[in-house]
Amino acid sequence: MKDETQYDVNELLSWIDPGALEYQEWLNVGMALKAAGYPCSVWDEWSKTDPKGYTGNCFKKWDSFHGGSGGAPVTMGTVVQMAKDFGWRPPQAGHELGWDDEIGGADDHVVVRPGWVEVEGHEVREPATWDPADQLITYLDVLFEDDDHVGYVTEVWEKDDRIMPTKGAWDRTAGELKAQLRKYKNDLGAVIGDTNPKAGAWIRFNPLDGKGVKNENVTEFRYALVESDETEIDQQNAILRELELPIAALVHSGKKSLHAIVRIDAPDYEEYRRRVEYLYEVCRKNGLKPDKQNKNPSRLSRMPGVMRNGHKQFLVDTNIGKATWAEWKDWIESVNDNLPDPEPLEDWWYHLPPLADPLIDGVLRKGHKMLLAGPSKAGKSFALIELCAAIAEGQRWMGFQCAQGRVLYVNLELDRASCLHRFRDVYDALGWVPQSIRNIDIWNLRGNSVPMDKLAPKLIRRAQKKDYAAVIIDPIYKVLTGDENSADQMAAFCNQFDKVCHELGAAVIYCHHHSKGYQGGKRSMDRASGSGVFARDPDALLDMVQLAVGEGLAGTRTAWRIEGTLREFAPFPPVDVWFDYPVHKHDTEDILFGAKPQDEVLPHERGTEANAAKNDERAQKRNEELRKAYEKAAKKGPVRIGALVKLLGKSDRTVSSWIGMCPFLDKDRDGYIFEISEDEPPCEFT
Repeated sequence: MKDETQYDVNELLSWIDPGALEYQEWLNVGMALKAAGYPCSVWDEWSKTDPKGYTGNCFKKWDSFHGGSGGAPVTMGTVVQMAKDFGWRPPQAGHELGWDDEIGGADDHVVVRPGWVEVEGHEVREPATWDPADQLITYLDVLFEDDDHVGYVTEVWEKDDRIMPTKGAWDRTAGELKAQLRKYKNDLGAVIGDTNPKAGAWIRFNPLDGKGVKNENVTEFRYALVESDETEIDQQNAILRELELPIAALVHSGKKSLHAIVRIDAPDYEEYRRRVEYLYEVCRKNGLKPDKQNKNPSRLSRMPGVMRNGHKQFLVDTNIGKATWAEWKDWIESVNDNLPDPEPLEDWWYHLPPLADPLIDGVLRKGHKMLLAGPSKAGKSFALIELCAAIAEGQRWMGFQCAQGRVLYVNLELDRASCLHRFRDVYDALGWVPQSIRNIDIWNLRGNSVPMDKLAPKLIRRAQKKDYAAVIIDPIYKVLTGDENSADQMAAFCNQFDKVCHELGAAVIYCHHHSKGYQGGKRSMDRASGSGVFARDPDALLDMVQLAVGEGLAGTRTAWRIEGTLREFAPFPPVDVWFDYPVHKHDTEDILFGAKPQDEVLPHERGTEANAAKNDERAQKRNEELRKAYEKAAKKGPVRIGALVKLLGKSDRTVSSWIGMCPFLDKDRDGYIFEISEDEPPCEFT
């Protein structure tokens, strides 16, 4: 990362408005400059643009600086951060971004490439004929209603050899001013007062209440001022027009800048501030750096129709660009939508691109999204930790084979120590040797979580070069933005997962809770809390429901059924698992076969006797299946387990388990099966 001292200090300071800083912040700039070895003159020159009166105090304060508050040094990092807060961004070429810099979006809202802007045809020249009254009347016609009070300034005062405007006048309406300008057409001074020939004159571009000139005296937040003097006038004109800004009036300042009065039409001051920030950011991205001191709605701008140091302040144009703020914002947002172009199917029909490889066999592909939903006490977090381990080691999870790869577990809920212990407990309970533990990274964010739209770019930055196969976020309620019952807000929230998948090429897996209340009778995709977007957005939804089993059978375990709603694979039969703290174990013995979800069991069916009867019924069905398979295999001679596996279509482990619970079969040491009397009790396997 670039050292802060390598940035151009003048560039950084040019972005920081000293007038917008608190006194201590202003002092911190001086401390940082001194600590970095700059002379006091740098601080003093920058401070001269400050209207609050700090200028002249710099040299007095300089010698007293011995570090920051409490002895902590204030470094140039403070200045860099201040510049960023005012809109400065580090140069992109050859620049390694910081952890919190946003990924992508560098070209968002970029319409103009300053080095390529066509200046020809946008030259600005003083008007050959000069009618000062007509200039000002036109300006007033465009910006104001006749009953709007207008603030303007013609009188000045001097401070440190600088000419400063007074508060001026604000007691007349636009209609009154225009009437007097028409009456005294050849004597502008008779209407607004004589101007200082060196200073020119100013006018406020928003209507006032006739009681003062502060922000609180602004009655409508119609316009904002965009003014920059860092590029040539002709280029400023070209950029402003290329940007299609909704400019009501474009005024030449009589010096080296154009003043663009841009339609904002904000309903209140807070929205005005947001729109001005957006406007300035778009201008900055397109090579026009607005003066940050011009943000106030009561700000003065240059008045057309007067002379300034031998040059005219004049109207360059009116009503250019888009007609309204809303129209312009829609247009600028659509300029760089970063969307791919449509492509003809014909081009790919005979050589289709390969599908992404499965990450969880039969469930989820690499680079896709999966949601694990379930009620409390389902052990969802443990299930996701088990999935981390299964991907890292290339093992099975809930009966599904996982491809081996690196995985990032984003822990938003557990404290760091508890999270690390859980991973160790899960490995121990599964009986797995951590041969590939290096494949698991954990990002502990408890106490530091931020909304998903802020987290996504930070996550991408940290993970971009790690080649993760999966990013697991647990749980999402910690980063949820918006109302979870709002479809459009949840669609925007889920889009952040798409961004992570796209940028990293990794699967994103996350969990969410069931809605409150009765879940019986609901489809698996309708049980997740909030908008249906949660269930319909991911490529794979695995939903967990608790099964009703007797205490004698379950013991300290709980029983669960996992149902899948898949976009990329064929549906799979429900998978039954036991949650035997701290891990879930696939019910390979089919003990839970036919068990009902808890919410579907009627009160009178919940007793242990009813459950025992259900279990007996399932056992009889299982034994009958096994007997038929045995009799069929025995016709060809001694029966091996392998023959029963083929006939039953079950796994070797399941068939062995069935034999162990069957009252008429036993297994010898060589894998052969022999029949015993139905009256004899079940035999122990050896």
